[in-house]
Amino acid sequence: MVSSIVGHAHGPYTLYDLDAMPDDGRRHELADGWLTELPADMWHDHAAERLKEILKEAARQADADMHVAGFPQDVTTPAGVRKPDVFVVNRDVARTALESRTRRTYYGPDLLLVAEVVSPRTGSEVTDRVTKVGEYAGIGIPHYWLIDLEPRPKLTVLELTASGYRITGRVKAGEPFVTRTPFPVDFDPARLSEME
Repeated sequence: MVSSIVGHAHGPYTLYDLDAMPDDGRRHELADGWLTELPADMWHDHAAERLKEILKEAARQADADMHVAGFPQDVTTPAGVRKPDVFVVNRDVARTALESRTRRTYYGPDLLLVAEVVSPRTGSEVTDRVTKVGEYAGIGIPHYWLIDLEPRPKLTVLELTASGYRITGRVKAGEPFVTRTPFPVDFDPARLSEME
């Protein structure tokens, strides 16, 4: 419960309150002064890890000078702090963040791609499908992917235009997804639910 952790039980909360949260394995985002606990789900986390592996391998094969990351690292938006499941930045940006040790978040212009694995029937589903679409577009992230796992994995691809994101593709399990941005990637969304 958030109120037992921070100094003021009813908000609004700050970045300092987010930092004061115990490292108990639970995840929180800060938006518009409110701390929100992200749902813990084994299949969600597995799909996010699989996507990171797929993107890391694709970046390596393309010799792309890019870094693939995700939770627990932060992304700053005008609303607060988000913890995307997966994101891509230039390697120099990641190196600078690691070396500075004082930089806790990445900023909109740093990010080339953000991907969120949707947790159906939770509050975070609306956040991923609606709220973050506006926030991520507002800070200029060029590529936003939404991954649905039920009933079978499906990828929805959004690309930033002058008026916000527009859907440029929907690919379901059993179909190949091929893109050249931010680097060449080719995979079947079914891989996101495969066990090794």
